[in-house]
Amino acid sequence: MKKIIHLSDLHIGHEDCGNKFRTIIDNIAFLKQPARNYIVVITGDIVDNANDISYTDEAIDSIHLLEKLGYMVLPVPGNHDYGTGTRGDVKFVEIFKERFYKNTGITYPKVDIIEGVIFIGLDSTAEELHWYDRFLSEGELGKEQLQKLEKIINDPDINGLKKVVYLHHHPFDFKLGMQLRDSDELKKLIENKIDALLFGHYHVQPSAAGKIFHGVWGIPRCYNGGTSTHKNGNPGFQRVIDLSNPDPRVDYDGNFI
Repeated sequence: MKKIIHLSDLHIGHEDCGNKFRTIIDNIAFLKQPARNYIVVITGDIVDNANDISYTDEAIDSIHLLEKLGYMVLPVPGNHDYGTGTRGDVKFVEIFKERFYKNTGITYPKVDIIEGVIFIGLDSTAEELHWYDRFLSEGELGKEQLQKLEKIINDPDINGLKKVVYLHHHPFDFKLGMQLRDSDELKKLIENKIDALLFGHYHVQPSAAGKIFHGVWGIPRCYNGGTSTHKNGNPGFQRVIDLSNPDPRVDYDGNFI
């Protein structure tokens, strides 16, 4: 079973965040070998402003480098990947799929089954791009995505697999103007049913303890990655997660920068 390296909120294009991501990659490649034993999950805000194509180009180049080094990478979008962070454009939904997945036919939940683990990636931003309900940087999954998620979670064919749900917006770490609108609906679907919940979006909490929520909703591992490139000096993590061990105390911050 592959170990997970959880990254979030890279904000490539903001000051030196792109260089910091390259440092993270260099240290992952040096410290975490063989690469085939790891999978990198990135929970959104990969770029700081999707309107600047050079930021996306840099992000794609860096992710391709990780892949060339042998690491599998699973990204999902955040609000900055669809615009500025507070002003989005629906055109970026397809652009993200084309650039980061090389497949505009991808739908969410995005499902990957890898060595006994089902990874379920959610888009918590697209439903907030409508002009009539866009408010700051809130997230929303929407009814259609939640209905699909329900079918996946309750599919008897995935019994026995470890289950990881990953998305950008924090589902229960509520902050005004930033919260996931349909968190109650998400809770009903995944409570006591998955092994790990990974997310990001909120940078500010001052400690690692403030970004760990193990046991919430009956989920053994719940991590807010903060900003892995430490945007604006805010705390963030590059967590290494070992689902083969039931005790989350074996997980740790890789400190790759």
